[in-house]
This record gives sequence, C-alpha cells and structure tokens, in this order.
Amino acid sequence: MADAKPLPASNSIAPQGATGVLVLSTGEVVWGRGFGAQGVAVGEVCFHTAMTGYQEIMTDPSFAGQMITFTFPHIGNVGANADDVEADEPHALGMIVREDVTGPSNFRSAERLDAWMAKHKRIGLSGVDTRALTRRIRSNGAPNAVIAHSADGVFDVPALLAMAQAWPGLEGMDLAIAVTTQTHYGWAGGVWRLGEGYDTSFPSRLREGLGVDLTAEDALSPDGVPSPNPSREREGSAKRPHVVAIDYGSKRNIFRNLVRAGADVSVVPATASFEDVMALAPDGIFLSNGPGDPAATGVYAVPVIQQLLDTGKPLFGICLGHQLLALAVGASTTKMFQGHRGANHPVQRLSDGAVEITSMNHGFAVERTSLPATARETHVSLFDGSNAGIELTDRPAFSVQYHPEASPGPQDSLYLFEKFVGMLV
Repeated sequence: MADAKPLPASNSIAPQGATGVLVLSTGEVVWGRGFGAQGVAVGEVCFHTAMTGYQEIMTDPSFAGQMITFTFPHIGNVGANADDVEADEPHALGMIVREDVTGPSNFRSAERLDAWMAKHKRIGLSGVDTRALTRRIRSNGAPNAVIAHSADGVFDVPALLAMAQAWPGLEGMDLAIAVTTQTHYGWAGGVWRLGEGYDTSFPSRLREGLGVDLTAEDALSPDGVPSPNPSREREGSAKRPHVVAIDYGSKRNIFRNLVRAGADVSVVPATASFEDVMALAPDGIFLSNGPGDPAATGVYAVPVIQQLLDTGKPLFGICLGHQLLALAVGASTTKMFQGHRGANHPVQRLSDGAVEITSMNHGFAVERTSLPATARETHVSLFDGSNAGIELTDRPAFSVQYHPEASPGPQDSLYLFEKFVGMLV
C-alpha cells in the first residue's frame, strides 16, 4: 500500500484497508490510510525534514498550496494545542506521514492531531513509504498532486489524475493575496516561555494622530490577547522604535521576536500602499515570509518596496520578503527543483565564515548572478550553494532566505532581529 506505482488505466477501487490516496500529476499513485478531514485537495507535494513542530509547519502561511511529506515517521504523538500555531488556521493543504497518528503523549496536548486536522478541514494520509516519496521528489522535483480521503475507500482515480494535471502549479501564482491580513492592526505580545505562556506585558501601540483609526479591536493581536496595562518593564516604552510589518503570509513568532528585540509592531496587508505604510510613521519596515511565486506577488509589492527604500528607513526581509527585496533592486528569482524545507539547513555567514543551522521553507530562490552591484551576498546555503541572504550597500536594508524566528527550528539566527531593531532611530 505504501509504495508508489504506475497508475492503472482505470482504477477506482483502493487496496484493502486503504482509505486515502495521493495521485501525482506524473501518473503515479500512492495508497494509504486517510485521517483528519474527508475530501479532496490539489496542490504541490513537498517534503519537510523537521522532527518537531508539525503544528507550526501546518499553520505556516508559506505552505499555502502545498501538501507536506514529513520525513520523520512519528508525527502526531505530541498531540495538538492552541499555542503551537503560527496562524488561526492551517495553510498547508494536507500531510503525508509514515506511521498512523497515535494518542498524544505530551503534557501540553489538548487534543489528538487527527481530531485537530478534521476540525480544520485538512486531509492526512498515513501508512506511506515517506522515504520513497521523498527520494522521488529529490530525483524528479516537487510534483503537482491530489490528496484524497474517503472512509469507504472508493476513489475515481482517473478523475483525480485529471485534476492534478489541470492544476497550474505554483510558478506564476500569487498566494500572498490569499493569506495576508485584510486590515491593519497593532501586534500585542512577546515570545512563549514554558510555564508562563506568551508574554502579554507588551501591548500594541495605538498610533494616535497619524491619520489611522486604531480601535480597541485593532489593539488585539491575532492571538486574541488583549492589550493589558503596561508592566514595569514597559516604562519608557514610548521610546521603543516602531516597525511596520507588511504581511505577505507572516508567522506570528516573527512579530513576537521583533517585540522581544525591542520594537513595537504594526501589521499591514500585502497590498498596503506606500502611503498606507508611511501614515503609521515607521522607524523601520519589515517584509514578511509568505507563499507562492515572488515574481507574481512582486507585481504590486515591488513598486511599494522601491518607494520605501527611497525613504532611507531601515528594512528587513525574510523568505518571500527576501525575494521581494531582491526583485525591488533589479535581481531575479527562479523556481527551485525541490525547494528547501526543514529545520536543519546549514547556512554560511560570509562575513566571518560562521555556520548557522536554520529553518527553511521556500520553493523559489534569488539568482545570485542577477544581483546588482549595490547588493552584497551575505549568506549561502551549504546544501546546494544557493543564495541565502543579501545586504544593500547604498541603503540600510538586508534580508535572509531562511526563517530566523525558530518556530520550529534552531535559534542560531535570532540575532538578526536585534540587528534590525538596533538599526532603528
């Protein structure tokens, strides 16, 4: 049941015990046991090598339009809870795993993973030879596919194949527009600590007198954490620099780490204009991670970023934000063969040769040969030598391809938040 095999000319009957199937656009079929929601979803199949943090991964907006093959076999034994999420809903379409989801064995668990998947209408497929599927992706690239789950085990496989083949793929697709916030808001709250939860001593700043109407509702973070009375640690908080974050599909822990580094954070939609951003009187601008093709998102994002660069205000980009910054200075991006997705990716910092172990999630990359003379490469992937960071030499702006906020992943790169906030006046 677990092995990929050639797709028969007509086969709508699953093998005994199979209630789920993955049909690749290339004509391969992988049978398994469905869990979570029943239904059908079409997108790109990728793999992720992290051993922990499956809730953060599933809720990362950068995974919109994708199904995740987890290379670690035991996914689900930690259970699920309300804290370990990066957005209100999962954005990955589904997950593909080796072992069946078992009962949780963690003191923080509030529900089973399969129940959490069903509640959020996401499809899971277990009993799959994930090593074989990962090798197939490494050898032949990330394919388009359909994942399906039906309790009766009956599938119209040729129809699923046609659906997979008709899906246009991520190249040329703007997905940031689908996952961005629909309004601006002030971010509230800091990072999570064991036994304490999220730090609520950092209320969002109300930007009065700036032509922006921030109501009490706006003062809530997406977590729903109300702005409490400032703690003693917040004395003199008016001096905290103000960062306006453009949300192309951001993970919440990025905002928490900006707060941890000393900033107040306001968030605006991906489609925010230059005037929208400047009306908030930013000391610096942050460009978030997000899904899809940067060239497609860049149609509306790049002109705004170019105007923001001209203000001379410090700018920091992550992942999609890194790619958009590169596009804004005249570089180009390209679709990667298999992408980088995991929590153990080594990156070399060129300034001193230090190696950072990083969390990555991207299927597009900046072409280093297209970088202008005013953009210096700062980091490279030690897996394949691809670009992993740039810094402008004529303006205070830098970006990295990886996710330094460590959710999930190592914390080697948290210094980047402090570097950015330290640049702000």
